[in-house]
Amino acid sequence: MSRLSKLSRSVAGRVVLVTGAASGMGRATARLFADEGALVAAADRDDGGVAQQVKEIEAAGGRALALAVDVAVPNAVSSAVAQVVEHFGGLDVLVNNAGISALAEIDAANYGEAFDRVLAVNLKAHTLLIRACLPHLRKSDAPRIINIASTEALGATARNSPYAAAKHGVAGLTRALAVELGREGITVNAVCPGPINTSMTAAIPDDAKIRFARRRVPLRRYGEPEEVAHMTLSLALPAASYVNGAVIPVDGGLTVQNT
Repeated sequence: MSRLSKLSRSVAGRVVLVTGAASGMGRATARLFADEGALVAAADRDDGGVAQQVKEIEAAGGRALALAVDVAVPNAVSSAVAQVVEHFGGLDVLVNNAGISALAEIDAANYGEAFDRVLAVNLKAHTLLIRACLPHLRKSDAPRIINIASTEALGATARNSPYAAAKHGVAGLTRALAVELGREGITVNAVCPGPINTSMTAAIPDDAKIRFARRRVPLRRYGEPEEVAHMTLSLALPAASYVNGAVIPVDGGLTVQNT
């Protein structure tokens, strides 16, 4: 039976660069893209983590490239993108997932240091990656930039202002570049995960997670990294060609609940 629709829902053969790919949502994203036939460049400061990630992807029949890179270092970013293009012959999708968290009160002695580092990794690094990838994305017939923000981009938590400021910045950057790059057919969107079971939340006791989820999340649970990864994949599809400038919560309903 012939298809009636025209737009593809496949990323098979697409070259995808995922940062922060050694663990958590980045790991799940890299694996999901690989499962769907994409050629995956997995980047992270944890060189052993991405090496193992690539080993497991290849053992499952996928194709992947491990990149050890600190996304806050401009020269390292440029070199990593060049390696991706040399290895795979191009680039179609950038997933800016790498991020760190650092709790700090505004009058804490280490506040300035925490603020600078969090913004360097969680916001400025996004611009470094985008600028390095743009010449190659412009050659793609379905170029996608997907920034991983947070529900902290839509609200705020006490003692977490560096992280909240960075993630609000990611949302603003996403919207601004969607306008700027949309004329070239490059879509720019953001995903805002809520409470997810990752290394960032691993230190929270299980009973505290349960209480929080029951009080704040309509689905009454924490999410899993793969649930976020599926939204990221959806935005990368060639068929997602008219989704641009969206800032999408993946939070079990946390941000819409009033009571």
